Amino acid sequence: MILMLRILFSLVLITMLCVTSWASLNEDILKIPVIVQKDPWFIATLFDAYFGFLTFYAWLFYRENKWLPKAIWFVLIMLLGNMAMATYLLFVLFRLPLSATAKDVLLSPERAG
Repeated sequence: MILMLRILFSLVLITMLCVTSWASLNEDILKIPVIVQKDPWFIATLFDAYFGFLTFYAWLFYRENKWLPKAIWFVLIMLLGNMAMATYLLFVLFRLPLSATAKDVLLSPERAG
């Protein structure tokens, strides 16, 4: 399971880096046309994304025991979204042995043990 999750979140991170780089090279994010900014689906998609980020962060907040990492990861997730979330999961997954369980992934070492 751990190996598959490492592969999955590596692919997510690589894909997001590639797509974001491509988009950044083709258009300035600060120059989104007004017609797009006012589109209901654009607004709904932003709400959906950021509520997803907050949902992931709620788990991270529970999993992490120290306030500084909690604060740093909050900023990174709100600024970088899925790239930060995949990075966090890779940090977690590469600290675990391949024989680790879902409980080991979901809970901090202090709570899992």
